[in-house]
Amino acid sequence: MLDFFTIFSKGGLVLWCFQGVSDSCTGPVNALIRSVLLQERGGNNSFTHEALTLKYKLDNQFELVFVVGFQKILTLTYVDKLIDDVHRLFRDKYRTEIQQQSALSLLNGTFDFQNDFLRLLREAEESSKIRAPTTMKKFEDSEKAKKPVRSMIETRGEKPKEKAKNSKKTKGAKKEGSDGPLAIGKAVSAEKSGLSVGPENAVELSKEELIRRKREEFIQKHGRGMEKSKSVKADAPKEKGKKAPRVWALGGCANKEVLDYSTPTTNGAPEVAPPEDINLIRGTGPGGQLQDLDCSSSDDEGVTQNSTKPSATKGTLGGMFGMLKGLVGSKSLSREDMESVLDKMRDHLIAKNVAADIAVQLCESVASKLEGKVMGTFSTVTSTVKQALQESLVQILQPQRRVDMLRDIMDAQRHQRPYVVTFCGVNGVGKSTNLAKISFWLLENGFSVLIAACDTFRAGAVEQLRTHTRRLSALHPPENHGGRTMVYLFEKGYGKDAAGIAMEAIAFARNQGFDVVLVDTAGRMQDNAPLMTALAKLITVNTPDLVLFVGEALVGNEAVDQLVKFNRALADHSMAQTPRLIDGIVLTKFDTIDDKVGAAISMTYITSKPIVFVGTGQTYCDLRSLNAKAVVAALMKA
Repeated sequence: MLDFFTIFSKGGLVLWCFQGVSDSCTGPVNALIRSVLLQERGGNNSFTHEALTLKYKLDNQFELVFVVGFQKILTLTYVDKLIDDVHRLFRDKYRTEIQQQSALSLLNGTFDFQNDFLRLLREAEESSKIRAPTTMKKFEDSEKAKKPVRSMIETRGEKPKEKAKNSKKTKGAKKEGSDGPLAIGKAVSAEKSGLSVGPENAVELSKEELIRRKREEFIQKHGRGMEKSKSVKADAPKEKGKKAPRVWALGGCANKEVLDYSTPTTNGAPEVAPPEDINLIRGTGPGGQLQDLDCSSSDDEGVTQNSTKPSATKGTLGGMFGMLKGLVGSKSLSREDMESVLDKMRDHLIAKNVAADIAVQLCESVASKLEGKVMGTFSTVTSTVKQALQESLVQILQPQRRVDMLRDIMDAQRHQRPYVVTFCGVNGVGKSTNLAKISFWLLENGFSVLIAACDTFRAGAVEQLRTHTRRLSALHPPENHGGRTMVYLFEKGYGKDAAGIAMEAIAFARNQGFDVVLVDTAGRMQDNAPLMTALAKLITVNTPDLVLFVGEALVGNEAVDQLVKFNRALADHSMAQTPRLIDGIVLTKFDTIDDKVGAAISMTYITSKPIVFVGTGQTYCDLRSLNAKAVVAALMKA
């Protein structure tokens, strides 16, 4: 039933291994190490790799990892018990060899654990069989079977008992209030109809009939006055409509031709730039070199100046980590020791804009990493947990793959083809603005850029890119580059197929010798199936080198929902066997959040993709690269 069970140290030495099938366990275990252990994602003790499910347990006291693998389609209820039993027996049996904590002693040690493991496996399988299977509930045991058949039969015209009771109550309430206006109305209507109200005539009017008669009486009394008032109101607008428009002394008039100040332009033709300050648009700083992100706020200076002064209240010492200051030297940590600190840590992360689910998983990962670990003599629980969380966050912000656009563009140049980047995201996050910033960064590094206007849905999208192209051309005119056009806008207007425009733009860039093609797409919500299908079609047909998701730093839980559904939609609507997903993230509006930088953690954790660029302002130079340590420092600041 089991494919393999292996025990290895965190240093990479395999101490013992059980192989249930002929296939090697190296690939799945290496995938577990790369994707979970090294990426600090140990909150869940289960990992799926292709057709296998891997469950693991960490022993932080002796730096060991226990991993069991079995087929994903199987439901083995005894795996958790088995891994706990193996962990307990192996640790107790070889405690002296493991406690030496040296690689040479582990290599020279003999771990003959085969018979013990087979015995534990057999006991675990038998214990799962002993459990009585859950039987389905019979009809005789249900509440419905206890009721007689006559109580469940309803004839037409009869009301159920509960409704009958309620109707009796309501009738009783009506009888109590029979002296009100309703009874008076009945008596009046009966008298007008020529019938005497009394028990012998039994005149009873329904509520609908009473309302109808009252309405007729009201219309008869007030109908003539209402008609007169309507006629007066109807004549009033006609008198206002006869008023002639005012003619001003200076001769102004509201003519549409005079009010239309726009000049017709042809697609792709450059416009004449109006007089504007190019330096204000460009911004300050080196445009060709990305600076590291600085997360320090203006409040930090005041904090450092007043750090030597004693605090007025006891609760502010150490911020959220000002609790549990007692020393616990030479003690192994347990869940109970870390529970209160982890609760405060989780609340702190959520307050810093980390998604709630991600905050819970991070705290679980830290707890599983520290559980059973022996602390130093002068260490506190708070400092140990805080340090472990900082290391985990830095590791999360440095994912497996690093995107180096300049290196990839030069590699595409050697193959004589343009490097294609597609921007996608929800509405209003700043895709076009940050596309212009990245265009300026590429121009400063000497690469020519073709901007493909594939947002054929939003009004003004093409005009916005045309304005950016005009300003970038003013910053990098062809005269400074030997007559070569460095930036060009490829657009076909509105209402066209975005995938077709992108394909034509890539072919045009290949023929004209452009180095980079930046494809701007329409903003779309993650739940809009038709637009997500169109985006998947654009990516599948044109196969860009880089797909960047543009998200804003203001969101919390919404960031996780957007990224998960974008990736899921790209996978579902893609026609390729191996669908193309998001390759990187552009985080915008980072200058508006102060130290609430949790969106960066949420986006990177949920996708395992790097944050390639960070937008920090409105000028072309306001583009930064992510500094993981600065983001973590801002996140941990109380």
